[in-house]
Amino acid sequence: MPEIKTVIGFDFGSKYIGVAVGQISPSLAQPLTSLTVKNGELPWEEIEQLLEIWSPDALVVGIPLNMDGTKQSITYLAQDFLMQLKNRFQLPVFPVDERLTTVEARSRLFAVGGYKALKKKSIDSIAAQLIVEMWLENQ
Repeated sequence: MPEIKTVIGFDFGSKYIGVAVGQISPSLAQPLTSLTVKNGELPWEEIEQLLEIWSPDALVVGIPLNMDGTKQSITYLAQDFLMQLKNRFQLPVFPVDERLTTVEARSRLFAVGGYKALKKKSIDSIAAQLIVEMWLENQ
């Protein structure tokens, strides 16, 4: 496998998909955007555009689990999204346990801007940033 320098991370949801970018050296991540899932159709064109712009070496996908580690219905959808990414873009795709990322994302946004900062799209992209940060910490 080639050296990984840049990754794109996804916080998968049935309505929105948060997206962030991260770099191995220096180890940092930043939120990019939140994509809308329309009528169950995933925003593949927008994902492809982001991949063209950032040219990542790998992708990471947050896998939502219950606090006890058991799966929930969205877990299976996120795992399916991960496999579709792998098959469509021929890049390494890594799962990341995303428990409590939304809670932490809300906390970060609230600390900076209070209740007005707690917009769904902002929460999703910050959650994606946290997913990338977790993956980077384990590298």
